Amino acid sequence: MAMDLKEIEAMIKESLPDAIVEIQDLAGDGNHYSATVTSSKFSGKSKIEQHKMVYNSLKGRMGNELHALGIKTKEN
Repeated sequence: MAMDLKEIEAMIKESLPDAIVEIQDLAGDGNHYSATVTSSKFSGKSKIEQHKMVYNSLKGRMGNELHALGIKTKEN
């Protein structure tokens, strides 16, 4: 079952409450998304650490309900 972009946004905001989240459905199939996440919690963290924070917020759904998510992170 595919994930809705609102569900992805809600999960990210649950882990990163101050985040500004912009999500695009790249293929229109509910399986391929791109997310830009801006949060002050990224301050002092490497890009890899920032991306891990976003992936961790999805609680194991990457590769299952969510097939592909391209991530861009920015410090707020």
